[in-house]
Amino acid sequence: MKRTSLSPSPSANFVGIGGRLKRNRIGDIPANILALSGFLVGTAHYLYLDPYIRVNNMNIAAILVAGRATGRQAKAWLFKDVVLYPAMGFIGLITLWWMIATFRSELMPNPWQALTSNLDYILHPFYRRGPGNLGIGWLLLASLRRVLIGFLLGALVAIPVGFLIGLSRPAMLILNPIIQILRPVSPLAWLPISLAMFGVAEPSAIFVIFITSLWSTMINTALGVGSVPKDYIDVARVLEMPKYRQIFKIILPASLPYIFTGLRLSLGIAWLVIVAVEMLTGGVGIGFFLWDEWNRLNLSSVFLAVIVIGVTGLILDYLISRLQVLVTHRPAKPGS
Repeated sequence: MKRTSLSPSPSANFVGIGGRLKRNRIGDIPANILALSGFLVGTAHYLYLDPYIRVNNMNIAAILVAGRATGRQAKAWLFKDVVLYPAMGFIGLITLWWMIATFRSELMPNPWQALTSNLDYILHPFYRRGPGNLGIGWLLLASLRRVLIGFLLGALVAIPVGFLIGLSRPAMLILNPIIQILRPVSPLAWLPISLAMFGVAEPSAIFVIFITSLWSTMINTALGVGSVPKDYIDVARVLEMPKYRQIFKIILPASLPYIFTGLRLSLGIAWLVIVAVEMLTGGVGIGFFLWDEWNRLNLSSVFLAVIVIGVTGLILDYLISRLQVLVTHRPAKPGS
């Protein structure tokens, strides 16, 4: 009887059905033991040799959860700070107005009466019904034109003079006393002088705006130029950079936030002043409209003019702050 050899067969590489143990090519180790070993090695590799996979998965999950929570918080913050609180302030102001109008109804209209009385101005702001009968939109544009001309002329003078004061100590000693004397003078004090110089109201109003726009821009520009770190200037001198390149490449970019702060202050003051100037000089403008409606005892239109002046000033400040962001690539600070 021929005996069967128990030596492993080179071709046996799998475990047979029915429990017969087949051998693997690599030796006498059974295939099912090899499979178990592979499973254990893979588990050990996942648990100990490659922890970054689990950590990364956990980080992604944490980021997703934090992102959802931050999104909910941002929406809540945006609603409260941008919608809810400002709406509460306006509601409180309108309520106060309504209460005062209730006790002085013979003189002051309530908000609803003011709205209904000014519907024609609101719905048709650019009408023309005669030489002196213009919509409030035309009056607003006339005032804006005067303000922008005077403001731009003032900026063209104030910024170079501010640079001169910031860069030169002798110039600062010469100009600073003049600035400190003229700066506290009321803008309306310049109106008789301008009327004597020009003889007509239009250039006189622009001249008053020009004078008004000088001081804040000039002082803030000089402050910004003087605040440039000395190390920047020393490095430019070591590199033998010409003076004009120092001004345009180093001093001007570092001074831009200060310059825009001065411009915002000057524009706000100019918009305040034009209303008073137009009250005194007459003509076409939102200030003269306000004064004329008061002379007619039409307080509904006076309230309309006040709201238009306030909203326009807010829009002007917002526009110049957006311009600051575009030029400096830095967020504008509120109230700066």
